[in-house]
Amino acid sequence: MKSLIKSLTSLQSTGLLAICLMSVTSAHAQESSKIAFVSSERILREAAPAKAAQVKIEAEFSKRDKDLQDQAARLKGMADKLDKDSAVIPESERLKRQRELTDLDKDFQRKQREFREDLNQRRNEELSIVLERSTKAIKQIAEAEKYDIVFQEGGVYVSPRIDITDKVLKILNK
Repeated sequence: MKSLIKSLTSLQSTGLLAICLMSVTSAHAQESSKIAFVSSERILREAAPAKAAQVKIEAEFSKRDKDLQDQAARLKGMADKLDKDSAVIPESERLKRQRELTDLDKDFQRKQREFREDLNQRRNEELSIVLERSTKAIKQIAEAEKYDIVFQEGGVYVSPRIDITDKVLKILNK
């Protein structure tokens, strides 16, 4: 019971902590409670569907990433050439190149921002699918093994005795 209280004290919300303690204490008074823990971080790092999603996303975005890297290299080359030539070219030519470089840099920044936004959106879509499957696996285990409550994340310390992450990974990796 002391280790349970230690684990629960890490919960951010005092109200949630009080509710959890009352529920566990109440259930414990009636019968022995069965509690488990699942590490979402490990699920997202080690589950086959999460790894497959990462590979899928990398394949989907690799061409755009390479294009952005190429564009960044061209911009750097143009900036270096302008720096090198600025002492020997006429002022009007230097200003023209600076404007061109500024316009290209703005376009690059816009494309880079769009890339990050699209990448984050796709990653969130794929990870939500993995988390949905994970939740189903957790419910399956909880029902089969008669757990009263299963916590995800949160906790300064979680006893390996109640960690069922390996069981969830086993179901997800089938």
